Amino acid sequence: MQEQLTEVVLDPVQQRKGRRVFFLLAVFFTVPLLVVVAMFKFDWRPSGKSHGQLIHPPVSIAHATHWVSDRQQALPTFWQDKWNMVFIARECDSACMQRLYDLRQIYVSLYKDMIRVQRVLITQQADTTAIRARYPDLLIINGETQQVAELGGLLSGGGQNTLDAHRVYFIDPLGNIMMQYGPEMEAKWIRKDLVKLLKASWAG
Repeated sequence: MQEQLTEVVLDPVQQRKGRRVFFLLAVFFTVPLLVVVAMFKFDWRPSGKSHGQLIHPPVSIAHATHWVSDRQQALPTFWQDKWNMVFIARECDSACMQRLYDLRQIYVSLYKDMIRVQRVLITQQADTTAIRARYPDLLIINGETQQVAELGGLLSGGGQNTLDAHRVYFIDPLGNIMMQYGPEMEAKWIRKDLVKLLKASWAG
């Protein structure tokens, strides 16, 4: 019996579909490799940097306890358990009040992460009535002048002009100073860094 050979003819539509699938697979596996090669060749890295100045290695102030608040209460180990947005100023003038407003706006915008953060003002100003009236939930450290100066020195790593620099600091829930921001830094960039830290951190 003579065998009959049947010629299989592919449908042109199926041929086009097969070529399309092959092309997509080639792109899927080839493009990432080409991107990695290009990054290596041109020494390019994604711009995921922080906007503030990173304190490296972090400076620990976990041992700094019992700082006196404007309510004449000692605050033992209050750096711990939460992330701290700390602002320092010798006297809280209009620029200081504006910065406190910025920090409050950042805090409120965190929504569900608000409970992980607290705001702290360090100042030598004795009368904090106006500040307290506007920001009743703000922690204020304004004990003895020397005590405040020493705390400012810890934040700056021994800097001499800390109280007049109007800097913002991030202190993590373990008492480590992580970041600092000068008065020129816009609130939106401070917030962006804080959100990234909260997402990356298990603490607080």
